[in-house]
Amino acid sequence: MKKIIFGITGLTLGGAERVLVDIANNLCDKYDITIFTIYAKGELEKQLDSRVKLKSLYNVSYLELPTIKRKILAPLKILVLKRYIYKKYIKKDYDVEISFLEGPITRLFSVKNKFARKITWIHNDISKVFGKGFKSKLKRYIDKKIYSKYSELIFVSKENLNNFNEIYNTKKIREIPKKVIYNYIDSKRVIEKSNEKVNIEFNKDKINFVSVARLVEQKAIDRLIKVHKKLIEKYGDNHNFWIIGDGPEKEDLVNLIKKYNVEKSFFLVGKKENPYPYIKKADYFCLLSKFEGYGMVLEEAKILNKFIIITDTAAREAVDGYNNKIILENTEDRNL
Repeated sequence: MKKIIFGITGLTLGGAERVLVDIANNLCDKYDITIFTIYAKGELEKQLDSRVKLKSLYNVSYLELPTIKRKILAPLKILVLKRYIYKKYIKKDYDVEISFLEGPITRLFSVKNKFARKITWIHNDISKVFGKGFKSKLKRYIDKKIYSKYSELIFVSKENLNNFNEIYNTKKIREIPKKVIYNYIDSKRVIEKSNEKVNIEFNKDKINFVSVARLVEQKAIDRLIKVHKKLIEKYGDNHNFWIIGDGPEKEDLVNLIKKYNVEKSFFLVGKKENPYPYIKKADYFCLLSKFEGYGMVLEEAKILNKFIIITDTAAREAVDGYNNKIILENTEDRNL
């Protein structure tokens, strides 16, 4: 039986992580599947088929590590000691090695091994995900060499592929086979889990918008709060926003909600292992990010037949051909 190992930062509540769990569970009928994570104790680990093996560099979650270790020392350790870590956990054990997310895991899985086929999956807009400062330029410089080590590059959208080609336009990388594979999703599981009961009742006298997103700058929740306030001032208090997710910007967003006095209509629900009942109950599903790789959660919203509102990002590929949608300008300055 062919042995395949996938690498990812952790099996936390995220789009790429959900996709990987579904892929691993479906492949384990035919292949010997292992998932290697940098951090353990991800919420989605419990959803893995019992036949899927799991190993981790750190046997604690990301948040259980001290701040300086998780933000500086751990990524540096992987960069500097990647050959040692690779030899200890991965080398010579697998026929196919698949890095499933950008960042440290891609650098770790790039270590040379002539006996394995090496594939990396690129889920985000590589031209924007690292920002624009010195740190982002350093990462792009390092990753130019890293990506050249792979035998195949997989993208989740055509726009991601095009943006990647503009950033990493070297002869060696141009020669690597590339393809677009849209995210796999288990529609039966989504429908079944959407019928579970949740402890929040939406106000049926108002329009209810739901978004599922990590609380990070990319997802532009701060912009959404400001737009929400403008809508109230112009059209009245006739709608609520519900944000499913957690992340490093939570405290700033809570303060912004208080600043604009919208505590009774803009709700940060927190992360949920099962977001589907909230999506199902919503009048509209939103993904109003500054940029996206594809937006796997949109596939879930489509399965649940929701009306979808997105900003003009690579996520447009996810709703191409889907009738119940609106694509908005990617700005808060348009006329409402």
